[in-house]
Amino acid sequence: MSDLGERDRPGTPNSPGAWDARSEEWAAGGTDERDRPALAAPRPTAATATPARTPAAGQDGDRAAPAASQTYERKPVSPRRGADPVKALMHHHRELCERAVDPLEIAAGLEAHGVTDRTAARFRHRDVFSLAEEMYARVSRDGDTPARPAPATASRPHAGWLLLTLLPGTLCAATVAALRLTDGRPRLVAAAVGTAAVTLALRVALRRGPLSRPDRSPSGASATWVYWLVGYALLGNGLLHAAVTGGPDGLPTGRAGGPWPVTLAPVLAVTLSCAPAAWTAHLFAVRARRRLATSRGLAEFAAAVRPLLFAMCALFLGALAALLTVCAAALDEPAAHAETLTLGALLFLARLLTAHGFTHAPAVVLTATATAQAAALAAVFAARLPGCAALAVPTETLVTAWGPGSLPALTCGAAALVLLVHAARKLPRASAHAEPERPS
Repeated sequence: MSDLGERDRPGTPNSPGAWDARSEEWAAGGTDERDRPALAAPRPTAATATPARTPAAGQDGDRAAPAASQTYERKPVSPRRGADPVKALMHHHRELCERAVDPLEIAAGLEAHGVTDRTAARFRHRDVFSLAEEMYARVSRDGDTPARPAPATASRPHAGWLLLTLLPGTLCAATVAALRLTDGRPRLVAAAVGTAAVTLALRVALRRGPLSRPDRSPSGASATWVYWLVGYALLGNGLLHAAVTGGPDGLPTGRAGGPWPVTLAPVLAVTLSCAPAAWTAHLFAVRARRRLATSRGLAEFAAAVRPLLFAMCALFLGALAALLTVCAAALDEPAAHAETLTLGALLFLARLLTAHGFTHAPAVVLTATATAQAAALAAVFAARLPGCAALAVPTETLVTAWGPGSLPALTCGAAALVLLVHAARKLPRASAHAEPERPS
């Protein structure tokens, strides 16, 4: 058996040319283990992580690499896609990164697109602000255009809109004085001219400054309901009282000397409050912008801005209450604090939300408030029709218990509360305080 095994065992080739130069060098021990032929190395498998070296072309018969080795060499292709996730995010928000004047604007834009602190963690950042800082720092290197420097005077109030906010109150005071000093036909002319002047001044004042819309566009249909609410504050209580008591025949004479009872103090106080409303809104925007620069997370920023919003609302209502007290004393009228303060709060919150880009909710709430007041008045007059007496029961009960001023106080107060809750949810967002590109 041993002789048979020796005969069957392959021997060393000894014919001329059987050994090439590389084989002779390896047999003599002059090469490294890595340069040995592939037949001497273990065949790679799918479970091994070290691929075998493929022989060069023209050597060892140009053999193809094993199938397992080819599978291993294709594995690194898929992770290469996520090698720089921030760069992919920058490409997705390229326009935002190119026009941003500071990292805060990028953070606001990301937050507006639904990027939260939890989402930023997938990009290896602890919050949206640090992610925005990296994106802003890489814009000039990865983008084609460098970022623009932030304006140095962005938080300074301008004399233009400061004076414009004083114009509605000044014209309204002049109109009230003209109504007190004139009689008959001149009073009607003064009322018509004064109303038109105050309306135009309000439109101009709300087109500039911190109470203007981001694109400076007109208010649209919501302005109609604002005029209705102000007009109701002027004439609504007298009309409602006359309707409930069986009028409008035999209406008492108003303070202005005319046949229709009007309340001038609330309207004068509301128009005069246009200036403190604009100043308060500007103060809120500046303070929120500073908190945005110092906060290190969306939750921290929201927790800092929400008390600021409540403080600004209280500051405005305090200024409005002081103006109402002065106007009521000057015009010798009762100070209707409930309906005037609720109306002022409603108009201030609606305009504050509109100035920060949230226009839908203010329009809906203002429309609902004006519709409720109009429906209450219409129900009282419709109750005079046969079989419709039940329509006036809710309004008559309310007026009998708390007076005609309870209707605007209730409707405006409920609407202001709805807008306050809505503002407490929307205005603490970082996207609400991004600097818009206003037209010049």
